[in-house]
Amino acid sequence: SGAPPLTLELGVRGDDEALALRRAAALYADGKRLEAGRTFARFRSLEAKVGRALSAWPEGTVDRLNRLAGLHPQRAVVQLNLGLALFWARLAGAEDAWRAAAESEPDTPYAVAAGNLLHPEYAPGLPVFVTTVPIPNGRDSLSPADQLERLRLGAGAGVAGKLLYGVALQRLGRQRSAQRVFAAAARAEPANAEAQVAAAVARYDKARPAESFSRLGPLTRRFPGRATVRFHLGLLLLWSGEVAEARTQLLRATTTEPRSVLARQARRYLDELDAAEAG
Repeated sequence: SGAPPLTLELGVRGDDEALALRRAAALYADGKRLEAGRTFARFRSLEAKVGRALSAWPEGTVDRLNRLAGLHPQRAVVQLNLGLALFWARLAGAEDAWRAAAESEPDTPYAVAAGNLLHPEYAPGLPVFVTTVPIPNGRDSLSPADQLERLRLGAGAGVAGKLLYGVALQRLGRQRSAQRVFAAAARAEPANAEAQVAAAVARYDKARPAESFSRLGPLTRRFPGRATVRFHLGLLLLWSGEVAEARTQLLRATTTEPRSVLARQARRYLDELDAAEAG
């Protein structure tokens, strides 16, 4: 019932249009589609056109999105939202549109959202690498775009900077970019456990989870004394719905380096699992 959800991902953009589109998306989410449509109509970007088409739901929405998809077949924002509209209208083609979104622009949060829809058996989103590298001071006064730029520059200074930048990219849904940054960190320091684990975690793909597990599993033998390996193996297992095995790996993380940040995080996950089972 109601209108389909609208998905617009504007990253760290802080320009006037991005701010207006975020407000319009919030209006849409609150059910104020007429007001949202007026705001979307002020702009000519593809995101605005998608928002305007959905704001008119159901009048002409699918037809408008189909036309946009014909004009922009490689744009994930169109394909993802077209799939949602088709699904809501109980029309064929939703999964095809979501696959097109994931394949056309794999380094976007639209691809991540498409993966959620195509693989509902997994946890939403993608697992983000948890680093023990401390976050540098002085970020609070910077805009999100400037924070990202500072992290990008820091990635050139060494592996620690690469790990922080890769995590930021993951949080923005830019999984392929994060893969490249983490892979560079792993090449730079083959004996660095965090770099090797990060490179493995970033390869997690709901369509091909073995790509990550096949790299992470052998690291338990290569770095037997490092909690990061067991912790992230447990994290990926949780994402895949393998709760019993995830619990085993998280428990091992708490005993491998019991005073570490990751051991504390593992204990929090275990507590949450206990609470969920008790409830």
